[in-house]
Amino acid sequence: MSMVFRFRMLSDENDRFVRDYEVMYDMTLLEFHNFLLEALEYEPCMASFFTAGRRWEKLREFTLMEMGDGSAESPAMMEEVTLGQLMHRLRDRLIYLFDLFGDRAYYLELTGAYEADPEASYPREIYAVAEVPDQYDPSKTVADDDSSIFEDAMGDFSAFEGDDSYDDEY
Repeated sequence: MSMVFRFRMLSDENDRFVRDYEVMYDMTLLEFHNFLLEALEYEPCMASFFTAGRRWEKLREFTLMEMGDGSAESPAMMEEVTLGQLMHRLRDRLIYLFDLFGDRAYYLELTGAYEADPEASYPREIYAVAEVPDQYDPSKTVADDDSSIFEDAMGDFSAFEGDDSYDDEY
């Protein structure tokens, strides 16, 4: 049976934006790029993928077109690399840079690897929260409200906020 990767996608432009995608492990980065464009309802554009470290630092680049001089440091082309060649452990990360000039990106983390469901069609979006940031103008990104997912989760603990009259020194 074939394997499916589940990715969680986040945006630093909208704290509430979350997407979960399931894709085949043998999908090329080019196919993944095209799927993301369709899922986000973006127009075709120049983009790059980067493998990323634990702190989201960009590591190795993968481009749509040949961009290097053939040296080992040159970016590889998206059509030549599959997700299965890059993703080996849960929490492996990719950065999808969809606006090269504005340095705007989405952050993808591998959250699961499963046996493909023979009844399902892949790739697919399985979870979505909040509006997609505008492809061309980040100022048009509309958050559902002024709170973030973190603030919503921590709201239950607001009763425990500090009491200024409490003195912990003896």
